[in-house]
Amino acid sequence: MPEPDLSSPAFFVLESDGPVTTLTFNRPERRNGLNSAVLGELEELLGRIRDDRRTRALILTGSGPAFCAGAEPAAVAERAGQGDMSGGRGGPRVIGRVFDILAHLDVMTVAAVNGHAVGGGWSLALAADYCLAVPDAEFWVPEVDLGVPFRGLPSFALTHRLGPWLTKEAVILCRRFGADELRQLGVVNQVVDPDQLMVEARRIAQKYAAQPAKAANATKRDVNAVVYGPRHY
Repeated sequence: MPEPDLSSPAFFVLESDGPVTTLTFNRPERRNGLNSAVLGELEELLGRIRDDRRTRALILTGSGPAFCAGAEPAAVAERAGQGDMSGGRGGPRVIGRVFDILAHLDVMTVAAVNGHAVGGGWSLALAADYCLAVPDAEFWVPEVDLGVPFRGLPSFALTHRLGPWLTKEAVILCRRFGADELRQLGVVNQVVDPDQLMVEARRIAQKYAAQPAKAANATKRDVNAVVYGPRHY
């Protein structure tokens, strides 16, 4: 299978403005859903961003009405049939790797949630260092309703943000959370009008990019160690 041409991504738009890079899901007709090809390309693009010394901050956002609708039905059906999160091409193993790369980038990351963030989409927003959302964005995890456990690093992140009781409500009862509620709970940093979302996201990203990189990244690693456990860098 030939390597993807990442100079022209199939499923994303990659734009750089000085030290700030913006990575946009570009499948609005599929509500920016996830499958093996999308996750594979995302993993490759994050690797490129990780190795690009010019990038000091990353914005992750979506095109169209959704941020990311999570796993597409075929991928969910495969995982439900397996009854576990550990198998499946492009399923939990890949989303786990992508989450890990995004959460531990030596680049400060901003999630600009322009619409619903579902399952793996919410996971990606949780992996960011800062999260903005539009007022009508909703966040939920449908996996258990679909017969699939929600496990791994995204589960750790959600539990750390919501606490164990609200996480069980969110994941096992599949409750939907609005942007304002998550702002009050400290899971979303800001709720921003749609026409100001990217303006504010770029402002925050530029502030991150202006900070001394070594100090910012070392602090990020220490904070992440509380959530995910220590890593060997």
